[in-house]
Amino acid sequence: MKLICFLLFLQVYKTVLNACNQEEIELPILEVRDVKKVALVLVTGDRGLCGGYNSAVIKAATRRIQKLNGQGINVELMLVGRKGEQWFGRRPTPVAAKFVLGNTPQPSVASELSNLLVAKFLTKEIDVAEIIYTRFNSLISSEPSIRTLLPLSLSGIEAEEDEVFMITTKEGKMVMAKEAPKQAEQDGPVAIPDYIFEDEPAEILNTMLTLYFAATVMRCLQESVASELASRMTAMQSASNNAKKITTILSQIYNRARQATVTAEILEISAGAAALADA
Repeated sequence: MKLICFLLFLQVYKTVLNACNQEEIELPILEVRDVKKVALVLVTGDRGLCGGYNSAVIKAATRRIQKLNGQGINVELMLVGRKGEQWFGRRPTPVAAKFVLGNTPQPSVASELSNLLVAKFLTKEIDVAEIIYTRFNSLISSEPSIRTLLPLSLSGIEAEEDEVFMITTKEGKMVMAKEAPKQAEQDGPVAIPDYIFEDEPAEILNTMLTLYFAATVMRCLQESVASELASRMTAMQSASNNAKKITTILSQIYNRARQATVTAEILEISAGAAALADA
């Protein structure tokens, strides 16, 4: 269902884009201007005990802030997650907004965040919006990533690959497999049907780009939560393995100490018996 909706979106998007290109329409959300201020969205977790998940993304945000400040660009933060709020609450970088992520990303949070970014961009309070999140690769692999949200680009949307994950079992264990979308069996370009638009193509394109922008923010939040849960699962597994190793080592130390104590007592008893016999 996800793949079908995405392909349908691309189909309508290409048709509307062609109509807009013929009229040479410019949209405010696509405006590229001199960068003086950047809104940096940082996505962290609300809890700890997840390995280096939070520290890695916070370090990436710190390096990005230092780089932008070195170029003379002002930065304002929009924090998603309590760990980022706790860290940057004691730092000089101004915080414009705070959001709670939770265990399940809510569309309302993504919608509120995307609307705030678009409003600030259209009113020229910011010139660029970037998001720093943890991209989910697999259950054992994730990495901090920086993605430019605004201004939007018309190129690349139609070429973006849709990712489909399927949970299955292998050798009695649950695994998550990544599947590539199935390509069309026929060769050659796929015919795009003609549409009759009731509204102006520019208005339709603006609405589609706004929806796409909100979906992009939601996807980044979802990947961050998936990475956090995978990192926590790995951290808990490592903690369990370390606890088992410590238990084994402590058991060996205890047995050696007990054996040494018993041996010492036997030697004392034997020495006492020999002394009585000599007497």
